[in-house]
Amino acid sequence: MKITDVSLTLFAWDDIPPTQYGLHSRFAGSSALGLLSLRTDHGVEGNAFLGSASNSATTDGQGLITHLKPVLLGRNPLQREAIVADLWRKQRVAGVRAIGAVDVALWDLVGKVMGQPIHRLLGTYRESVPAYASSAVLSSPEAYAEQAVEYKEQGWAAYKIHPPTQWQTDIKVCEAVRNAVGDYTIMLDSTWAYDYPAAVRVGKAAEELDFFWYEDPLHDQDIYNYVKLKQQLSIPILATEYPISGLESYQPWLMHQATDFLRGDVAVKGGITTLVKTAHLAEAFRMNYEVHHGGNSLNNVANLHVIAAIRNTTFFEVLLPDAAQKYGLEQDIVVGRDGLVHVPNGPGLGAAIDTKLIERKKIAVLA
Repeated sequence: MKITDVSLTLFAWDDIPPTQYGLHSRFAGSSALGLLSLRTDHGVEGNAFLGSASNSATTDGQGLITHLKPVLLGRNPLQREAIVADLWRKQRVAGVRAIGAVDVALWDLVGKVMGQPIHRLLGTYRESVPAYASSAVLSSPEAYAEQAVEYKEQGWAAYKIHPPTQWQTDIKVCEAVRNAVGDYTIMLDSTWAYDYPAAVRVGKAAEELDFFWYEDPLHDQDIYNYVKLKQQLSIPILATEYPISGLESYQPWLMHQATDFLRGDVAVKGGITTLVKTAHLAEAFRMNYEVHHGGNSLNNVANLHVIAAIRNTTFFEVLLPDAAQKYGLEQDIVVGRDGLVHVPNGPGLGAAIDTKLIERKKIAVLA
């Protein structure tokens, strides 16, 4: 079996509501996703999505075709590990998001060849996982409290705050949510917003309010101050979602004991392959590997397959609002009344792509 063609179909994502997550991500209006297709001489095709509401596929799409397509053509997709090693040699010119999309498509292709869902190929540990609601930046402490109560009443397992990133206000938000939900699992993701003194103040407050974890309070590569912060707090610290990079970037965090949990997703860490390796690395240190939202619907399906195959992830993240996160599938992942999401059991990713929508919204085909 050989890969005979690689193409990326760009399609428009319109009517995205104004959305903000901290200072790093503000967007609205329209974006573009890319449907990646890896075709073989046996007629089997592997797919993935590239892009998100905040990061158009046009950013990484041409690099994928220019630099990664030549690596793929003529290769046996069952030799995925060898292919992925060659893809990473193109990181500087193609980017990690493009590598991640290709890796997901390779897993999808192999799953279809084998007639098995990806989580079965990895080794299934479970077929459902609790979901948590992950807020956007909201207008007031009261707005966060109301939203948290809403998801608690719907049976979701937990609620995570993306605060306004002004430390005094952020503490008020944390207090309002805790007072509103009572005995309920809540987390704080401060999106790299604070200097060290502010991170300590907010961390102490979150600790007293019994938050489940304290995520990304400092700059994403400030390992020196993360080490100091971890010594000041008993609340678990969750870092390593960024920088955008592969397996090796986790080394200093472990060596310096700078975080309690590790973090990543298929987009920003280069695919399913990296996530599985990192989750097993974390397991060796008895650490959790909490999987981050994937940026688009098909990436989230890929994330869910990984979560189903590892023991050391607690939750599945559902980033809000839905209209800024879900697009391009006939049926997206749904949280049940029991607060659980269930991994698909069809071959490969097992998710039906909305081909009619993609054809209707098609911008261009990069080949």
